Parts: sequence; structure tokens; C-alpha cells
Amino acid sequence: MDLKTNTIAGWVLGAAGAALGLSIVGGMIYHGGRPEKMGYPIEGVETEGSGGGAPEVPIASLLPTADAAKGAEVFKKCAACHTINQGGANGIGPNLYATMGEAIAQGKGGFAFSDALKAVGGTWDWDKMNAWLTSPRKFAPGTKMTFAGLSNPQDRANVILYLNQQGSNLPLPAAPAAKAEPAAGEAPANAADAAVERVEDDPRGETGAIANTGTPARGAPSVDPQAAIEGAKAPR
Repeated sequence: MDLKTNTIAGWVLGAAGAALGLSIVGGMIYHGGRPEKMGYPIEGVETEGSGGGAPEVPIASLLPTADAAKGAEVFKKCAACHTINQGGANGIGPNLYATMGEAIAQGKGGFAFSDALKAVGGTWDWDKMNAWLTSPRKFAPGTKMTFAGLSNPQDRANVILYLNQQGSNLPLPAAPAAKAEPAAGEAPANAADAAVERVEDDPRGETGAIANTGTPARGAPSVDPQAAIEGAKAPR
């Protein structure tokens, strides 16, 4: 190659080397990783899940308004593994006729329950069935049940009511009593008790008089009004 060609090739190689160097340096300075949180925070708006999740609604408070017909529709998700008619055969899962009130992981025509479910013990009451349908894996870690669970509390109440009507017919549990709210303008009892304690603990109460806690104006002496009245009556 002639001198001109060598010069051009040298410039091309030099430019490529400079571009590569700049790319490396830029990558070190400007990190292009994915941020932990997408988007921008907006003041006054709470992010999802902040402040803790909403408290779980007791199943006993949902059963009085539950709908067994809707529960039958929800149960269709279970029909691939379970039968529920009286005398129905076991399938991938046991027949569920008259399950409410029965011992957990026992009977059912000799169905092979997992050791994890057998270890739970007790009977299928309202709360246990609710916990089981919420998350079988959390209720009995190691269970063979592959169903993920029902996240909607009302769906669980509906299907539990439907299950109960299939050969069990247990009486519904009493709904939990609502917490009494203080009347408008009425201070809570604990606030009143705290106020009494503060008065009893105040050392000024031992003097039998109210202490003068006001701050006098700058440049003026502090004057007790009662002392001024007594002073005016005294002979001079």
C-alpha cells in the first residue's frame, strides 16, 4: 500500500480506538441498569402496599350475606379434581360431600391424604376452611394440593356456604361484634383517664392553688392580681 492508503487506515483505526475508549468511559460514568422502582414518586399519593395491607375480613362477618348459588359457580374451578355429590367417587382430590365439620384428612373412602394435611389435625370448621381456600400451601406446607387458592374473601364465603349445604348444614357462626365508636364530641375513655392521671401527678396540686404560669411582658414586673387587691386595702 502507498503512503496515502496507510495514512487513511491509520486514521480509521485511531478513530475506532477513540470511539471504543469513549464508550467504555461513558459506561463507567453513566450506569444504565434498571432502577429498583419505575416512575417518579408523587407527593401525597401512597404507593401500593404502603402502610401495610388491609386487615383480613373475618369469614364469620361475610357468611350472612354469602350466596350459595355464586359459590356453586366458584366451585366449578374445583370440579376438575373433586366431586361433591353424595356417594361420588374420589378423583385427583377426595369427594367433598359433607366435608364441613368432618375430621381433616380422614375418611373419604380411604383417599390418600398427604402427611402435611394429616398433621394439621382438628375438623373442617369455618376458619380452617377459609384458611385452606386462601392458600392451601400456607395452611399445610408440603400438601399435594396444587390449587393456588382464592384471593377474594367473598368468593371464599360463597363457596364455603355452598360446601356446607352439600351434606353438612352446620349452623352459621355468630358474626363478630362491631367495635363501639365514641359519640360525637365525646372523648374516648382512655383519653379521659389520661387527663385525670396528669392532674393527679401535677405537683402544683399540692399547694391548693393554681400556679401563675403566665409569661410577663418584657420590661414589666410580674404582678399577682390578688396581691394587688390586698395591697390596695391595706392602710397606708
